[in-house]
Amino acid sequence: MEFEFVTRRPTGVLEPFTESVWFARGRMPYPRERIAPTGSTVAVLVLGSPIVQTPRNGDGPAFVAAEGWLTGPHDQPVINAPTAETLAVGVVSSPVGCRALFGVDPAPLRGRVVDLTTVWPPARALRAALLARPDPAACLDSVEATLRAGLSPARGWRRCTTAVAALEADPRRRISGLAAELGITPAHLDREFVRVIGLTPRSLARILRLRRLLNHVDVHADLNWTGLAAAWGWFDQSHFIRDFKRHSGVTPSAYVLAQRGAYATGQNEPGFVPEM
Repeated sequence: MEFEFVTRRPTGVLEPFTESVWFARGRMPYPRERIAPTGSTVAVLVLGSPIVQTPRNGDGPAFVAAEGWLTGPHDQPVINAPTAETLAVGVVSSPVGCRALFGVDPAPLRGRVVDLTTVWPPARALRAALLARPDPAACLDSVEATLRAGLSPARGWRRCTTAVAALEADPRRRISGLAAELGITPAHLDREFVRVIGLTPRSLARILRLRRLLNHVDVHADLNWTGLAAAWGWFDQSHFIRDFKRHSGVTPSAYVLAQRGAYATGQNEPGFVPEM
C-alpha cells in the first residue's frame, strides 16, 4: 500500500495558530525516523495501530500512543516509530499556537510527549468522530471545526507572532535589537516567549536557522557544507556541526545519506531522518 499523506493549511481564525492539519495512511518504507524540531507543538490522533514517540533524540521516555499524543515545543529531534500500518490525523501548530489550539501552556511540555486525550479534552470525542468516517477530507474538516470551537489565544500572542516573523526573516538577528523594536526589554521578550511559545527567542532562532538551511538543501546534489554554513552565519565549522547534530540527531553527511536512501530525486523532506 502506498503511503497516503494529505495536508491542508487552515485559513480564517485558525491561520495565525496552525501550520497544517494532516491525514496519513499507509506503511512507512522504513521502521522509524527522526523528526527535527520546527518550533511547533504537534498533536496526533491515532486511528490505527499504536505509534511510539521518543523525545529528546531518543534520550527521553518512549511513549506508546494508542489513541493520540501531544509533542511539546522542543529543540532536539523526536523519534517516530509506527508499530504497524499508520492511520492518523495530526495538527501542527504555529509557534504561538499551543495555548490557542489545545488550551495547554507550552512551557511545561517542552521536550516532552504526553497523552493527547488527557491534556486536550475534546480529543476523545473528535477521535470517535474520525474513526466513524476515516475519509481524509472529512477528517480534516472535523479537526478544523473542533479547533475553531475551542480557540483561546494566549495573552501576548500578537507581539510574539510579530517577533517570530522577524526571526523567520532573519534568524541571525540580535534578540536585544528585536526587543527594542517591539518596545520591550530582552528579559520581557524572553518571559513572553516562554509563556506563549515555550521556547526562548534564542532557542527558536537556532531552530529557524537550521530549518531555513535544510529547506534550501538538495540532498541529491553535490553539497558544499562549509559554504552553506558560512552563508547562513556559521563561520566555525565545528559549531555548525554541533548545531546540526543537535537539531537533526545526525551529522550533515549522515543526514544526506539517510535522505538519499529513502527519498527520490526532487523529493524534499527537510528535517526528516529515515532509519533504514
